[in-house]
Amino acid sequence: MRYEVEMFTRAIALCVLLIASLIPVTAIRADNANVLTVWRLLDYMAIDYREAVRDGTIISENEYAEMVEFAGSVKDRLETLLPSAAKAELQRQAVDVQAAIGRKAAPEVIATLARSLAADLIKAYPVPLAPSAVPDYARGRALYAENCASCHGATGNGKGVASAGLDPAPIAFTDKDRANERSIFALYQVIEQGLDGTSMASFGHLPPQDRWALAFYVGSLAYPAEDAAKGEQVWKSDADLRQRTTLVSLVGERPATLATSLGDDKADAITAYLRRNPSAVVQLSTASLTLARTRLGEAVLAYEKGDRRAATDLALSAYLDGFEPIEPILSTRNHALMVGIEAGMGELRAAITRGAAVEGIRAQAKALENLFNDAEAALDPQHASMSSSFFAAFTVLLREGLEALLIVVVMLTLLRKAERHEILSYVHGGWIAALVAGVLTWAAATYLIAISGADRELTEGFGSLLAAIVLLWVGIWMHGKSQADAWQRYIRDKLGQALSRGSTWGLFGLTFVVVYREVFETILFYTAIWSEEHGWAVIAGAGTAIIVLTAIAWALMRYGRALPVGKFFAYSSALLAVLCVVLVGKGVSALQEAGWLPMSPLPGVIRVAILGLYPTVQGVSAQVAMAALLLIGFWNNQRLASAERRDSQG
Repeated sequence: MRYEVEMFTRAIALCVLLIASLIPVTAIRADNANVLTVWRLLDYMAIDYREAVRDGTIISENEYAEMVEFAGSVKDRLETLLPSAAKAELQRQAVDVQAAIGRKAAPEVIATLARSLAADLIKAYPVPLAPSAVPDYARGRALYAENCASCHGATGNGKGVASAGLDPAPIAFTDKDRANERSIFALYQVIEQGLDGTSMASFGHLPPQDRWALAFYVGSLAYPAEDAAKGEQVWKSDADLRQRTTLVSLVGERPATLATSLGDDKADAITAYLRRNPSAVVQLSTASLTLARTRLGEAVLAYEKGDRRAATDLALSAYLDGFEPIEPILSTRNHALMVGIEAGMGELRAAITRGAAVEGIRAQAKALENLFNDAEAALDPQHASMSSSFFAAFTVLLREGLEALLIVVVMLTLLRKAERHEILSYVHGGWIAALVAGVLTWAAATYLIAISGADRELTEGFGSLLAAIVLLWVGIWMHGKSQADAWQRYIRDKLGQALSRGSTWGLFGLTFVVVYREVFETILFYTAIWSEEHGWAVIAGAGTAIIVLTAIAWALMRYGRALPVGKFFAYSSALLAVLCVVLVGKGVSALQEAGWLPMSPLPGVIRVAILGLYPTVQGVSAQVAMAALLLIGFWNNQRLASAERRDSQG
C-alpha cells in the first residue's frame, strides 16, 4: 500500500526539513559575529586614532590609512546586518565617523563618536557580553606564555623576540594610558577575531573560556600585582561598589570610566585586584540576572520613546541572554518561581507587541524586578546541597528521558512483532547516534562554542515540531492497523515490503531527532547543576535515573510483546497521539521564547509543562489543531475498517 511506504519515506524528508529549518540559526550566529566585529573595530578606532592624527595633522600615514579602512569596513558591515528599526540610525552614525576621520577631527571627537555608535549597536543587536563561567587567571598566564610572549614580551611591554620588523609593532600591554581605555570585552574580541592589517592573528581556535582567561591576564599587565592587595582592601570596604559591580560590568567597563567615580588611584587598585580575581565579583547567576535587569530597563526606556521594535528586541534579550542561562538551575531550586518569571517575561513582550499603555509596561517590568530579587535569593550557593543536586539530576533525566523512551520502545516492539529483527539496528543506531551527538554537543558547548538561549530554544522548538509531525503519521497509521482484520498478513507482508525499500533510514532519523531533542535539553540542565560543585551527587542522581528508565523500558518491552497485536497498535497509537499533542505544544512554546512566533497570553488556562500546555493562544491553538487532525485520522480509520467488514460480509 502506497500510503504506508510514503509514511516512512516522509520521515526522511522531514529530517531534511529540520536541517533546512536550522539555516536561519546559522544566519543569526553569523549576524552576531558581524556585530562583534563592528564593535571591535569601533573600540580599536576610539583608542588608536590618536596615533594617527594630532591637532588636525596626520602624524602616521600607516595608522591613518588603517583608520580610514576600518571606518569603511564598519559602514559596509552595518549594511549586511539583519533588518532592525535602529539600523538606519546606525548607518548614519557610521557615515559621521567616516566623515570625521576624513576631516582629521580630534581624537576625542572620534573616540566619542565611535563609542556612541558601539553602544547603540549593542542595544540594537544584543549579544552576550560576558563569559559563561568565571575565568581562570592562572590559565590565562600559561596561555600568554605559550601564545603571546614571543611577540608582546614576557612582561607585556611589546618587545618580544619575534617583534622585530613587525609593522605595526605589537601592542605594549603595559602602556597604562592605552590600558585604561580597553575593556576586557574589547581584548576578548581581538583575541577571538584577530585584527586585519596587523600581525595579530585570530585565536578563535582556543575554547571560549581560554580566550576569556587570556583577556583577563592581558588586561592586568598594566596594573602592578602589588596594587592588587590595596585593591582587595578597597573592594571589601566599599559595599556600594560591590553591589553595583557584576561580571558583565567588569568585562565591559573601561578602567578610565571607573576612574571618574573612584579616582585614579582607587580605580587602578580595583582593576589590578579584580582582573586577577574575577571570582570576587559576583556569582554568575547574579550577573545573568543583572544583565536581565539592564536589558529590561532599556526595553522600558525604548518603549517610552516610542521605539516598539527596539523594546521588543531588548525584552527578548533580557530573557535569552539574561534569564534563560540560569533558568535550568532555578527550575531545580524553585520551579514555580521559574515558571512565573518565564511567563511574566512572555507577557511583557506580548504587551509591547500589542502597544499596551506605558504605565502597564512599567508595572510589568517592576513586577519582574521583584521576581528577579526572589530568584537571586533562591540561587544563593548556600541553598545548594548534595540532596538537592541529586534530586535535580534524577528528576531532569527521568523527565527528559521518558518521552524518548516511550517512542523508541513502541518502534522496537512494532518491528519485533513484524518479525523484522534486521531492521532493529536502524532504531538502535538512531538513539546511539543521538547520545554520541549529545556528548559532542556537551564537548562543543564546554570547550569550543557558547550555546546561546536562542540556539537552545530553536533547537528544542524545531526538534519538537518535527517529531510531532512524524508521530502524527505514525500514530494514525498504527491506529488503522488496530482496526484491520488482516493485520497479521499486513505486518508480515506489506510492512516488510515497505521497510525493504530503503525507508528504514526514516526510522533512524525519527529515533535520532526524538532522542537528541531530549539529550540536548538534559545537557543544558546538567551543565547548570554541575556548576554547583556537587559532582558525585549529580552522577548518583543520573545513575539512579538511568536504572529507573532501564526498568521501565524492560517492563514496557515485556508487556508489549505479550499484548495481542491489535491491542498493541491501539494502545501505542493512543500513546503517540498524546505525545504528538505534547510535543507540538512544547515546540510552539520554545519558538515563542526565541522570538520566532508571536505570544498572546490566554487567561484562564493553567500551565502544565509535562503536557506541553502553555497559556498562549498560539500554543493551545496548535495543540487543538493537532488533536483535531488525530481525531480525523482515527475517524477515517474507523470508517475504512467498517467498509472492509461490510465488503467481507457481502
